[in-house]
Amino acid sequence: MKKLIISAALVALVAACASAPQRSDQLEQARAQVQTLSADPLAQQSASTDIEAARAQLQQADTALQQKKPPEEVNHHAYLALRHAEAGEARVAEAHARQEVARGEQDRNRVLMQARERESQHAQGEAETAKNTAAAAQSELASARQELSALQAKQTDRGMVMTLSDVLFDTGRSTLKPGADRDLDRLAQALKDNSSTRVMIEGHTDSVGSDSYNEELSQRRAQAVADALRTRGVAADRYEAKGLGKSFPVASNATNAGRQQNRRVEIVFSDDAGRFAQGGSQNSSSR
Repeated sequence: MKKLIISAALVALVAACASAPQRSDQLEQARAQVQTLSADPLAQQSASTDIEAARAQLQQADTALQQKKPPEEVNHHAYLALRHAEAGEARVAEAHARQEVARGEQDRNRVLMQARERESQHAQGEAETAKNTAAAAQSELASARQELSALQAKQTDRGMVMTLSDVLFDTGRSTLKPGADRDLDRLAQALKDNSSTRVMIEGHTDSVGSDSYNEELSQRRAQAVADALRTRGVAADRYEAKGLGKSFPVASNATNAGRQQNRRVEIVFSDDAGRFAQGGSQNSSSR
């Protein structure tokens, strides 16, 4: 009786083993690779056909396994599923590469756009600065013209010319009279306010004395005005003094009044760039 029971148990165990489905390591490997591929965000977009083909092969492998087909048939379907999965992985990798290239292009375009925006802002800033500079220059020019008008400077072919009528000299002397102070103060201030303007200081005499004597005297008179500007804080490179003697009278030397007018200093103003008109004091008709 005991032997009969043991025999029945062995028969049942063999039957259970015969009915249990077989297992294929190659099939499990293919299944795992298909699952990994399917989990990629770009898989359905770029490798849906490969995934469907791989799943179909997995299904056929499972069916063969359930039907206890030869292991070779199960492994064949598993192999095909694995190849489809690998093909899908290649397509997904290519899609990722294209996505990275597109992202890099976007980053590049963004950097270029930011650079263009910075350049545009810089250009706008420079334009605004230039506009402000031009406006300041125009304001300075208007101020200069107003100050020259206040100094009673007149427009000539040599530029703006101011005659220091109060700066009169006694015969044979180069000492400034006290009445010069007010006009010299205003002239010095005008030069300080207009940094690009320079002046030519021209000394003149009456006809009393020789040519050489009057040239030397006129130079001392021009230098006296230059020294007065220097003591008022005007830089030395803003003016030049020269004597012209008795060559350019503005009145007759036959009278005391005329000779007094000829004992004078004329201030010739440069243009806005610090340049003087051609000809200058060589042209007596300009006086």
